[in-house]
Amino acid sequence: MKRVLFVCTGNICRSPTAEGVLRRRAADRGLDKQLEIASAGLGDWHVGAPPDERSQEHARRRGYDLSAQRARHFKHRDFEHYDHVIAMDAGHHAQLLERCPPAQRHKLRLAADYAAVIPGDGVPDPYYGTARDFEQVLDMVEAL
Repeated sequence: MKRVLFVCTGNICRSPTAEGVLRRRAADRGLDKQLEIASAGLGDWHVGAPPDERSQEHARRRGYDLSAQRARHFKHRDFEHYDHVIAMDAGHHAQLLERCPPAQRHKLRLAADYAAVIPGDGVPDPYYGTARDFEQVLDMVEAL
């Protein structure tokens, strides 16, 4: 089994969207038993909360259900547990790199490493944006 963890700021917009999209795609391909997919936030202020309602609504329109997810805080042990730790933007990547044990650094990647449509600095945070920003996140995440 491969384990994938997406990481963003508070685990209510970008990383749960990525988790939901990858979960659904894995299930559609019959790979859901071969992948453990999760998400976490670097900040702990949303722990236990569902994804942002706007993220849920835009995802729902594309057939993704994020409603069962709950925000959780990134834990140091996640570096050991997951095979792939994917930072949603360059700031997250830098913070994770500072925390990551040298023996686990090969697991840490930036979402932009996986899709040409994602700018080098990563998936932008839609939290203070418009509906178009949430759609853009989905476009980028679907390209992963």
